[in-house]
Amino acid sequence: MDETSLKSLLENLPVSWWEADRELRVIDSGGGAFDDTSTAQRFLDAVRAELPEPAAPTETSHWQAQFDGRTFDVNWPLGVPRQGRSRGLAVEVGTRTPDPRRYDAFADLAPAAAFIRDASGRYLWTNHAYAHLYGTTPESIIGRSVTDVDGPDDAAQVLALDREVLARGKPVRHTLTYHRFDGGSGHAAGHRFPVLEDGQTCVAGIYIDISDYTRALHQRHEAEEHLHALRDQSGLPCALISAGGRIRQASAAAAELLQTRLSDLVGRRAHTLLAPAPELTGLRRSWHDLIARRSRRIQTSALFVDARGRQRRARLHLTTVGRSAGRASSVWAVVTHQGIAHESGPALTATQVRLLSLLAAGHSNAEIAGSLHLSRQTVDYHLSRLRDLLDAPTRPALVARAYVLGILAPQTWPPRSATACHPHSVT
Repeated sequence: MDETSLKSLLENLPVSWWEADRELRVIDSGGGAFDDTSTAQRFLDAVRAELPEPAAPTETSHWQAQFDGRTFDVNWPLGVPRQGRSRGLAVEVGTRTPDPRRYDAFADLAPAAAFIRDASGRYLWTNHAYAHLYGTTPESIIGRSVTDVDGPDDAAQVLALDREVLARGKPVRHTLTYHRFDGGSGHAAGHRFPVLEDGQTCVAGIYIDISDYTRALHQRHEAEEHLHALRDQSGLPCALISAGGRIRQASAAAAELLQTRLSDLVGRRAHTLLAPAPELTGLRRSWHDLIARRSRRIQTSALFVDARGRQRRARLHLTTVGRSAGRASSVWAVVTHQGIAHESGPALTATQVRLLSLLAAGHSNAEIAGSLHLSRQTVDYHLSRLRDLLDAPTRPALVARAYVLGILAPQTWPPRSATACHPHSVT
């Protein structure tokens, strides 16, 4: 192994080497046991004090030495040289003496609030994060009692928890509420545990301020309660549907619309609530656009079928909520402008629906015939057929039934088919 390879190997081991001149000044050094040349020089000075005088060099070239609480096997041929340079090698074989304060700098700058108090509640140490909770510095807290720092209620709570830790002799994990220096209420979560400090058992604690998280969680719960109240008290049939098409939540009005129990509705596949209709293909495409977040909201028409097999057309509003992996996680579906429930019957032809829209607009039979390029006799036949299908004895009743059954779209002029209304999306 060449010298470069040897140096590279030593840098990753608890080994150091050095080269010194006749005055025992380190000329070069390396390895992983010492940080730098100055440390190697300090080590050499300490080792030199253990060697015989230079005039009587020792024949022993291998021994153990103590340095900075560490134990090393030292190989230094002939000890102190009489002339020229010498080379030595030190291998750490013992463990470092624990430094009780070696982690102070780390703890002092850690984002978690930490403290140490004696059994009487006097602060022995705090870090900056802990002092920040009180809007001050560690120096202004250390040496003071809990009763000097906290209000009476908070101080009583703190001292009670300290006594619990000291009595049990075990760590305690909990969440507590405290009063912030700005007058607000704060929340913290963490551990409190016994430690030995200067020969006495004290209480140490490490806490993370979760005030913002708790506040956000409270606001979320409050928003959910408002949403549930709106869902249940609005009287609108609505449901929260997963991206996979399964109903997660539903209002009592939705269960009533579908003539089923709410418990039977939740968990059901949403598409099983829809009757076959011409607009189903477009609705499926719109659903995929929603889940892929190409659209945020869609308004369309749908034909629902209830537990009794009756059909009801209604306006359907779909809105995406949540996001996961770039896709919508769920969709809120709200039903408005419901038609009346009716037994399923033959689907109307496009010509019949168009005829109804022209009739609702006030056109005469002759005008309808001209618009549809039909004969008067054909128009009369279709009107007679529609009166039978919709159970409407007169022209006005026919128009009214077309609206209440959801065949014609409400709130539109001129009248047009509800099924011909393509889904309207808002991206």
